Amino acid sequence: MTLRIALVDDNPMDRHLAAEALDEVCPGCVAETFASGQALLRHLHAAPLPDLLLLDLNMPGLTGLDVLQALKADPRLSLMPVVVLTTSSAPSDIEQAYALHASSYLVKAATFTEFLGQVDALIRYWTLNRTVPARPAEFSRRSARSA
Repeated sequence: MTLRIALVDDNPMDRHLAAEALDEVCPGCVAETFASGQALLRHLHAAPLPDLLLLDLNMPGLTGLDVLQALKADPRLSLMPVVVLTTSSAPSDIEQAYALHASSYLVKAATFTEFLGQVDALIRYWTLNRTVPARPAEFSRRSARSA
C-alpha cells in the first residue's frame, strides 16, 4: 500500500528537507507539499485525502492551529491523522494542538540526520501500528448497505 502524505510548511527549505527525508525513509510514499494552509484546504476539498498530514504551526495567514481547527470541524476531513511537525516546543502550542485533536506533536530536530531519524520513526509508526476508522462517506455507504 502506498502511503499518501501531505506536508504543509511555509518555509521552502523546510519543505525541501522534509520531502527529502520522506523520499529517503519511505521511497514508496507519495508526498505532496503545500506552502500555506489555504493551499492545503483548497486541495483537500477537490482531491482524495492523504493518509497522513504533516503540519507546521508557524505560518502566515492561517496558522497550523487554524488549519487543524478547520480540518477537525469538517466531517470529511476530521478523521485524517495530523502530525504537527514544527520548531515550536512552547507548552501553549503543544497544549493547543492536542486540544484541537492533533494525532501527534513532533518538534523538528536540529540536524538533518536527527530529523531523518524522526521522520523514519514517524513513518514506521503510521505504516505499521495504526488503525484508522473508515472515512465518514465510506462508513455511511457501508451502513446503508448493511441496513
